Amino acid sequence: MQSRTPAPRATGRPRSAEADAAILAATREALVELGWSKLTLGDVATRAGVAKTTLYRRWSGKNELVIDAVAELFDELALPDRGSLAADIEGVVLQFAAILARPEAASGLMAVVAESTRDDALRERIRTSIVERQKRLVLEGRCRAEERGELPPQADPFESARTVDLIFDVVAGAVVHRALVSGLPADEDWVRDFTALLLGGLGGGAQQP
Repeated sequence: MQSRTPAPRATGRPRSAEADAAILAATREALVELGWSKLTLGDVATRAGVAKTTLYRRWSGKNELVIDAVAELFDELALPDRGSLAADIEGVVLQFAAILARPEAASGLMAVVAESTRDDALRERIRTSIVERQKRLVLEGRCRAEERGELPPQADPFESARTVDLIFDVVAGAVVHRALVSGLPADEDWVRDFTALLLGGLGGGAQQP
């Protein structure tokens, strides 16, 4: 008779993707209805239909929870294939601006950025959860443009990484400033002019507004 070795018992509770999704959606809903200052983990738990302890097992506090809720919105971004680098950039920048126009994204992002000015750990979480994850769009865009022959390949990995960082900073910084600081529309005309300036530089003849 063959002996049977019992399967090892799982330790701790496995995370539920459905619970996480409900919690993050409830966080965004609370941001819109209550605002940053009145949002509490207790209210989020009630809206999500989970125990408050469930939130504390996943997030240490409100700041981290809001970052993840906002980061999930930016994960919706996708680089369209419109046939040219300029058109691709315009497409993804318009998507980015549309997300920033959503009240839950605007209030959440502005709140956690303000909090991060006095919390280095929070700043690092923003960097890893939002910034680093969305650099995928720059990498994808560069790779596609190189395949089309629109950009020369960069053989040096260090220089390539620096270029990706710079492109991301320029694009994200400009769109966030336009949408959330200036409060002006990042519409198709603005996006077209911005893209022309980005690709052509100051001497590239970007259209004047």
